[in-house]
Amino acid sequence: MIDAVAAEWYKLRTVRSTGAVLGTVAAFTLLCVLWSWYVARYWDGLSAARRATTETAPAEQPLALALPVCAVVLGALALTSEYATGMNRTSLAASPRRPTLFAAKAGVVGATMLVAAAVSLAAGSLAGQAIVGDRPVPAFQGPAADDAARLLWLALATAAVTLITFGLGAVLRSTAATITIGLAVVFVLPVLARVLPGPWDERIWSLLPDALPGQIAAAPGSSVDHGVLSAPLAAILMGVYVAVALGIGALSFIRRDA
Repeated sequence: MIDAVAAEWYKLRTVRSTGAVLGTVAAFTLLCVLWSWYVARYWDGLSAARRATTETAPAEQPLALALPVCAVVLGALALTSEYATGMNRTSLAASPRRPTLFAAKAGVVGATMLVAAAVSLAAGSLAGQAIVGDRPVPAFQGPAADDAARLLWLALATAAVTLITFGLGAVLRSTAATITIGLAVVFVLPVLARVLPGPWDERIWSLLPDALPGQIAAAPGSSVDHGVLSAPLAAILMGVYVAVALGIGALSFIRRDA
């Protein structure tokens, strides 16, 4: 397993697509800085009455929007690109134990996205708090423990989306199809769920992967509806999604021909 993990890490970090995904994460971290600077300047221009009713997105909001896309792309390319180039046969020749190889691939891509998300979210949040300073902007003034928990769950949710897409890629074996379905699940299904008649709109939306992080740990000062699930139930459901996707993906990877 150690050799398989080392080999998969070497492959992942040497392909251009990984650099492009991580570069996108870094670019959106800089956007977090720009967003925080804009919030600080905007806050300074408000009257006391306007400040009492004004709501803003937290410092990490640009990353919260970009990370699911990066997770889908990296999770899809980690396996489907090998089927497109025939590299999967070389991987299986070097590591013929398919369960071990699949676990190594999933572990490396999931850990990579988890670390990238955690580091970028922490950097964006800390930079935002430094820029806003002592201004009483609600989204920037939450307790440190609550902020850390929210950022951690955002990072874990990003890794979860990566692994779900990875499992989907093992079944579909197509980069285009995997990315399309992955992005549809993350961005299209929540919109469709919201147009359903109540109370089914909120109930179904609350079960979707994109809605789970906000139900586990919401941003401070936010009045947005975060769903009907309790935090423990939302966390369990996230784990179930990952387990099912990886289980089906592993079954397909192990039993189907290369």
